[in-house]
Amino acid sequence: MVASVVSLASSYIAVTSPSYSSSFLSKLRSAPSLRLSFTVSPLCSRRGRHMAHTIARATLGLTKISPAFEAPKLTFATKEIDVTEWKGDLLAVGVTEKDLAKDQNSKFENPILKKLDSHLGGVLAEVSTEEDFTGKSGQSTVVRLPGLCSKRVGLFGLGQSATSTASFKGLGEAAAAAAKTAQASDIAIVLASSEGVSEKSCTASAIASGAVLGIYEDNRYKSESKKPALKSVDILGLGTGPELEKKLKYAQDVASGIIFGKELVNSPANVLTPGKLAEEASNIASLYSDVLSAKILNEEQCKDLKMGSYLAVAAASANPPHFIHLTYKPPGGPAKLKLALVGKGLTFDSGGYNIKTGPGCSIELMKFDMGGSAAVLGAAKAIGQIKPSGVEVHFIVAACENMISGTGMRPGDIVTASNGKTIEVNNTDAEGRLTLADALVYACNQGVDKIVDLATLTGACIVALGPSIAGVFTPSDDLAKEVFAASEISGEKFWRMPMEESYWETMKSGVADMVNTGGRQGGAISAALFLKQFVDEKVQWMHIDMAGPVWSDKKRTATGFAVSTLVEWVLKNSS
Repeated sequence: MVASVVSLASSYIAVTSPSYSSSFLSKLRSAPSLRLSFTVSPLCSRRGRHMAHTIARATLGLTKISPAFEAPKLTFATKEIDVTEWKGDLLAVGVTEKDLAKDQNSKFENPILKKLDSHLGGVLAEVSTEEDFTGKSGQSTVVRLPGLCSKRVGLFGLGQSATSTASFKGLGEAAAAAAKTAQASDIAIVLASSEGVSEKSCTASAIASGAVLGIYEDNRYKSESKKPALKSVDILGLGTGPELEKKLKYAQDVASGIIFGKELVNSPANVLTPGKLAEEASNIASLYSDVLSAKILNEEQCKDLKMGSYLAVAAASANPPHFIHLTYKPPGGPAKLKLALVGKGLTFDSGGYNIKTGPGCSIELMKFDMGGSAAVLGAAKAIGQIKPSGVEVHFIVAACENMISGTGMRPGDIVTASNGKTIEVNNTDAEGRLTLADALVYACNQGVDKIVDLATLTGACIVALGPSIAGVFTPSDDLAKEVFAASEISGEKFWRMPMEESYWETMKSGVADMVNTGGRQGGAISAALFLKQFVDEKVQWMHIDMAGPVWSDKKRTATGFAVSTLVEWVLKNSS
């Protein structure tokens, strides 16, 4: 509760020109002792005369956000009943291309489809033929016909086979979207064939997660919006019992974390300032105070810790930096492992003096440059509800803005990170790694065993892997196996990239320990090699470049990427 008050108060403290300069920061070499207490500068301090300006910045455009976040309220139930006897608004049937096979009389061979079609007088088979529905992934057709207890029947394509989490999650999303269109209040989801489904509880969980995400729509910044009519979802044919109910609860907890992450990324920079992000983080800790605690470090405290690299990025902005540290401690005993999740937290990135310009620079989307922190805080929200045992987790975000002003970091400046290493800034638009440098040093100082950092770090990774796949960089094969095993369950896409040490030659400086960016070639790799300089060799570490999958150009909204994988990874490390 104290964390929330301090965070909220500090978000209204105006920022002025930092009293330090890049040259001063480059002299800060001694390793500090950690000071994690909350102190807020009084309003009559040197910042006070700029308060009116900062409040104006904080309310720029008078845009208001909804007062509280709420995930869609859905009731889930698992049932083992005949599909023709289910009563409700929409019966959604997931079908593969193989399920749509027909006999010589143009009748379905699949038992469930055959039974449904017989009750509908063969109309379902006719509709699938007339609308050229072949069961390909993404296809769907919904019909309203008399003859069944359900008002509507929908066929939803799963592709050639349905064995992956992504397929089943997609089915839940598509069914919920169809329910939204039809204003249906209750639906049932069933698979035409459970062939290839090894773990029915995981399949039901994926469908439930998809349904929650499918019904969700971020309308916080729209003048008018409709609340979805969908209230209940029945999952048929995948078993019943307390273990399955537990899985469905887990799916809803993770989905709430994903939605929270989406809302953070969707929020514009005139609403989600570094102070507001810290406030949201503190609110999570207050909500799950039995297992989570929050520490928000202000600028002065970060100076005491000699975070010169991070503070140099924040120097130009009228909105002060906030260093966020949430700690999860398991109930009922000490932790056997300590983990850290570190997220890049640039609530807006102008590029600094190397300003983003020209076609494709995407400066209008740079609110999503805090996507790594959204994944970390979304995972914190989910883990606060799930409460895994045997593992302690630190959620760390160095939140700030990268802006332009007379106090800002300049190309050619030399800054010093909290581990004493010096960095020649040859590009102010390679700022994320500068903030992560001090965040990673801080994470190592918590005595953690493993660190995963996440960042919308490089356009080079998007060029290499496209918009849907995140790049993974780690020297640890064991850690790579853990995270990729978690991603198999979550259904999110990652690809391991090389840590080519010879590329470090491009990162050498003539006057400092390193520069902050190398050449265009292999830019995602050299960025990962840069981050490696700030991680203790004894700590297993992974860097995830999620610049591509953080945002959906098609839907023009955030994806909530990586939250589910992070939660799965934490659970795999719990007892």
